[in-house]
Amino acid sequence: MAITTCVFDAYGTLFDIAAAARIAADEDSESDLAHNWPKLAEIWRAKQLQYSWLRAVAGVHTDFWEVTRNGLDFALEALGLQDNPALRDRLLHLYWELQAYPEVSQMLQDLQAGKVKTAILSNGSPDMLDGAVRSAGIGNSLDAILSVEKVGVFKPHKSVYELVEKQFFCLKEEVLFVSSNCWDVAAAAGFGFQTAWVNRAGDPMERLPWVPKHIMKDLSGIAILASGT
Repeated sequence: MAITTCVFDAYGTLFDIAAAARIAADEDSESDLAHNWPKLAEIWRAKQLQYSWLRAVAGVHTDFWEVTRNGLDFALEALGLQDNPALRDRLLHLYWELQAYPEVSQMLQDLQAGKVKTAILSNGSPDMLDGAVRSAGIGNSLDAILSVEKVGVFKPHKSVYELVEKQFFCLKEEVLFVSSNCWDVAAAAGFGFQTAWVNRAGDPMERLPWVPKHIMKDLSGIAILASGT
């Protein structure tokens, strides 16, 4: 079935989630962060996701900004950086200004040129997503920005993916869902979307009941994939 709508996860898919730690480290080459920012970025992201899953399972929702702060606090303590409030504040500020991956802007424009509707479907709160989209300058290339706050539970809950159908009045099979998170793509495939996993790091496949239909190294080929050519 032809693709009418292309929906993207935000963090790690459109926006470089390591950028905050990398930029903060570059700003002070003599800091402790300068030597271990990749580890901080890794732990921060892992805990951010773990806390979202645990809250979803426990039915104790909060917005993604709280989860993001909690994940950073864990990461800072894990690396012995918890006594640097200025660093914490800087990292959190930078998270509102994450850089988009280089191919994102042109890819979205190509999709719209091909009459494919585009959207973000993210755990991020509306304010966080608006800030990231505005910072990246891609707002004019998106037809919708969908946040889990509309349903009050994080991915991979089924109700999150249902937001796409409600927004675009489309069939599941007409949606191409794209994420850098294999677990997210797997859940979307189980829901019924066509899927593409952007596996930038060359990670192994998650052991889940569903698998992505397509695997790509970056987003540059998404418009061609959506066009069916």
